[in-house]
Amino acid sequence: MTIDRWPHRPETAQRPGALAGADRGPCVPSRATPASGARSHAEPSLHSLDLIYDWNGIGRAKASIPANVTVFDETLRDGLQSPSVKQPDIEAKVNLLHLMSRIGVHVADIGLPGSSKRAFDDVLRMCIEIRDNKLPLGVACAGRTVISDIEPMVEISQRVGIPVEVYTFVGSSPIRQLAEEWDLDLILERSAAAIDLAVAAGLSVAFVTEDTTRSRPQVLSALFKMAIDHGARRICLCDTVGHATPEGVRELVTFARRIAGAEIGLDWHGHNDRGLALENALCALQFGVDRVHGTALGIGERVGNTPMDLILLNMKLFGLLEGRDLTGIIEYCEAAASAVGWDIAINYPVVGRDAFRTATGVHAAAIAKASAEGDAWLADRIYSAVPAGMFGRRQEILVGPMSGASNVISWLRERNIESSKALVDSILAKAKATAHVLSDEELLMVVLRHHATQGPASPDP
Repeated sequence: MTIDRWPHRPETAQRPGALAGADRGPCVPSRATPASGARSHAEPSLHSLDLIYDWNGIGRAKASIPANVTVFDETLRDGLQSPSVKQPDIEAKVNLLHLMSRIGVHVADIGLPGSSKRAFDDVLRMCIEIRDNKLPLGVACAGRTVISDIEPMVEISQRVGIPVEVYTFVGSSPIRQLAEEWDLDLILERSAAAIDLAVAAGLSVAFVTEDTTRSRPQVLSALFKMAIDHGARRICLCDTVGHATPEGVRELVTFARRIAGAEIGLDWHGHNDRGLALENALCALQFGVDRVHGTALGIGERVGNTPMDLILLNMKLFGLLEGRDLTGIIEYCEAAASAVGWDIAINYPVVGRDAFRTATGVHAAAIAKASAEGDAWLADRIYSAVPAGMFGRRQEILVGPMSGASNVISWLRERNIESSKALVDSILAKAKATAHVLSDEELLMVVLRHHATQGPASPDP
């Protein structure tokens, strides 16, 4: 398809926001167009060069996300702290590890082995699974800054023969110190002893300050410097109660990076109490964090954590995951939901039932026009900022009270049912008289009644 086959579309130079040559801005990059045949979702058509003007890219140029960032999955640790989940059995946990590795998770926190015998046994079993199957997935465990929490991690690492990254945590905010009756000297002493034990055993340590986003800079500075001096290789900044805003994230990350320097890794762990978890995580990546934490579907304590699937979705759309197949995200989310007894919201991005469905006439007409031309790239983006095909789904056109003839014709075409004006009118009459989107069963009943009274449809000339 060429531009002149769309006579209603203005020329590029006349289109608002479209600029010529190098001044065009961050538009969709051009790629070679196949000489013939329908295009897949991954193959932009010739006219895609100027069909999407990306305002997002303008601001991102000033604070871009590095290509070498890593993602850290907390589903099997922090995610299980939700009061509404059931604890998954070990086979479900093992299955999730395989799905994490499939979608490109770099490291998984697989539990607190010092908390109970079951936790220890499950962590041991998962480490064996990762080792025996050579999964490309790093292992991490969480524990308080107490010796009894660090020792089980050392034991598991030695028994299985793989490294276990120690994420040892302690509260650092003044409100937490008041409630626990801690002072800074006590926190420094206990944290140093825990880090020393792990480092002496040859394990990599990430020092986690709980409630970092409500902690005083003088306290954080002392804690970070102590941890680095004792051999911690990473510092983890925690928005434990979902307090932070993007402005606060920028200030905290910039502050922490100045202390950590370039050689120490910096993590971001966020919660969603203000509804800002995803935005905060992306902001943290932009301003100096090189590892970000998340859980499947954002499962976690209170209103949850940053959703791992949405972190990956946005990184993909930012162009950071070129070549990575993310079609496994749906299976990953569905497996996590099944394992913990979670219901996926119908409007949840990518995975929710309605993520790529429309019953609106105008929307369906635009999608149908692109599809009829064999332009899958355009059909997958004309009314969607997230291409369904990129994640193993497709755009779905439904029929309901807000639908038009295009909805009906598309629905019939997908099921190889010949359409006629009379049949389309019959279905639309049913849809307009109904308060909901019609199910396939309801639509098929209309088709059968129509055929029974008027015979099979004959295509209009």
